[in-house]
Amino acid sequence: MGDLAPYAVSDINSNGRALVEPRPKARSEFQRDRDRIVHSTAFRRLEYKTQVFVNHEGDLFRTRLTHSIEVAQIARSIARALRLNDDLTEAIALAHDLGHTPFGHAGQDALNECMQGHGGFEHNLQSLRIVDRLEERYGAFDGLNLMFETREGILKHCSPSRARELGELGRRFLEGRQPSLEAQICNLADEIAYNNHDVDDGLRSGLLTLEQLEQVSLFSRHAAEADAEFPRLSTRRRVHETVRRMIDAQVTDLLAESARRISATAPGTLADVHAATPLIAFTDAMRAENRALKIFLRDHLYQHFQVLRMTSKARRIICDLFGAFVADPRLLPPQYQEMAASESVPRATADYIAGMTDRYSTKEYRRLFAVGEM
Repeated sequence: MGDLAPYAVSDINSNGRALVEPRPKARSEFQRDRDRIVHSTAFRRLEYKTQVFVNHEGDLFRTRLTHSIEVAQIARSIARALRLNDDLTEAIALAHDLGHTPFGHAGQDALNECMQGHGGFEHNLQSLRIVDRLEERYGAFDGLNLMFETREGILKHCSPSRARELGELGRRFLEGRQPSLEAQICNLADEIAYNNHDVDDGLRSGLLTLEQLEQVSLFSRHAAEADAEFPRLSTRRRVHETVRRMIDAQVTDLLAESARRISATAPGTLADVHAATPLIAFTDAMRAENRALKIFLRDHLYQHFQVLRMTSKARRIICDLFGAFVADPRLLPPQYQEMAASESVPRATADYIAGMTDRYSTKEYRRLFAVGEM
């Protein structure tokens, strides 16, 4: 990890694991966390969970797995440049989407509606539930028994009522404290990755056009720079060159503004980071450009009629599966029937559905509702 800043998270100032384990022999505690995440079942399933486009619509579109890897690359580079714990940053980035449902945000929204009256559903909380309980890889404990700061970074949002249930992990939401700088980096690296790569996938799919994107300053400015340096690029290369420059500009801006804030605040310890205002941030100018890009993607990609057709189908699949399993829990696989008996039928059903891939949920839907399917 190199020479860490005094306010970075380390093995020494960490709050450790819920269940104490012998120290790893050839790696740090946070390298161990990263490795446990990579080997988890939930991480492998991300290969077949959608970002914007359903997995089978094309082999070149992002999935939750490729997105998580891209977030980890961006986040780790930022952390290293700021002398922070890049192993912890990578672990958080790789785990941040473990709890996502099939069919992206459409699936999450549908499952959250189904779970109203039963505690709701939120993918950050589900990611935490996976690493704390649902993974079944070790004889000594449920879940992955990750370090406190890795779990803290996974939990990006939390309501006061849920925070109270989480004890020490939820305390910062009640007291208005900030997470580690490593967690703050992952939040914005996630934003950088999905905004810019949705531009790339939107163009590749044909749902967005270059003419439309010329209305967005962040895109048009860097497209012009690419054209000036490489005036005869093919369209595909021009897009890649533009998106690469967009990512670089945002990372450079984030590094400069974060370094300025850290210098101005001068935290001496990790506790100082928790007590400060957010120290990882864009400049006001870059934040405004990012917001314009988000609005553009919402209006022209996420609400495109072809995407809405997919999300409508996804909502139907999720809601119908949930209704069928809650009405008759005997339809659930045996391990989820056991969970239903120990917790509740809706929560066990949500765990089962959230763990499905896009194509598995479609197959399960056909098994339950299509005549002739078994």
